[in-house]
Amino acid sequence: MLDQLAALERELIAKAAAAQTEAELESLRTDFLGRKGGRLSQVMSGVGKLAKEERADFGRHANETKERIEAEFARAEQRIHRALLTDELARTYDVTFPGSRPRLGSLHVLRRTLNDVASFFRSRGFAIVMGPEVETEFYNFEAMNIPADHPARDAMDTFYLPTGSLLRTHTSPMQVRTMLAHTPPIAIIVPGKTYRRDALDARHAFMFHQFEGLQVDRGITFGHLKGLVSDLCRYLYGKTRRTRFRPSYFQFTEPSAEVDVSCPVCDGSGCRTCGGAGWLEMGGSGMVHPQVLRTAGYDPEVYSGWAFGLGIERIAMVRHGIDDIRLFTENDLSFLEQFA
Repeated sequence: MLDQLAALERELIAKAAAAQTEAELESLRTDFLGRKGGRLSQVMSGVGKLAKEERADFGRHANETKERIEAEFARAEQRIHRALLTDELARTYDVTFPGSRPRLGSLHVLRRTLNDVASFFRSRGFAIVMGPEVETEFYNFEAMNIPADHPARDAMDTFYLPTGSLLRTHTSPMQVRTMLAHTPPIAIIVPGKTYRRDALDARHAFMFHQFEGLQVDRGITFGHLKGLVSDLCRYLYGKTRRTRFRPSYFQFTEPSAEVDVSCPVCDGSGCRTCGGAGWLEMGGSGMVHPQVLRTAGYDPEVYSGWAFGLGIERIAMVRHGIDDIRLFTENDLSFLEQFA
């Protein structure tokens, strides 16, 4: 059995000297020194067949052989590491060769759109305020002149919470919140998420983004509203865009109007995008209802104001020719990278 130990050591020395990679060396280590099935373990398992007086001498030789084998592995490992280091130091690089461009993140198209809207209003002296997404019925409805028995509450199709509060259906509650906290003049926009129980399709979502505009002071007229909104549409869609105001009805404005912009695809001549009308609906607007002013503690005989609400998704869809609102939330890189 001592001859077996010697032959095993000679074989290992030869194979370790020929190993060129760490993987080859690790394979040899497992083959020779593995606890289960290793060749040294197999030889040592025969110690029980020896006479008692021979076992101690064999055990001493086996341990010495194992130590020499392990030392041989260490030398081979150092040799391989030195060779790898030498190869790396000898390698040359062409520093003029173009590198790989890393993939960088970018702002979402909705955030870019909102930034453009904010930039427009900041340049005109408006403050940007934020409000809670979880609202009370008072601020979301009553304060906006929508009493408990008003059918408009059904049209809003609200998400009610177990606590009795709700997810806001529009950003309009911040009108009264702001007026209760400040005296005129007031000029604000309120961007944020809103929620309604709409079925998800190409044009509707149960969560979407709006921004609310509000200006209150002495002598504010509908002409101020038309001038600002028309200027905003030209800023967002181009100087050739035209706007129109259609009579409408909202509980919190009087008079009220829908805002349309001339279709940027067909320039108003009629196409598939605008349904042949030549106009695209952008949102609602109007003069702040006197009852809303009274709720905020303002005298409607002294102060007047305008308000409007537009959808961020709608603006982005018109600007970029997007025909499905679901694309904004599906995280499809082929879509998002177009706006990077």
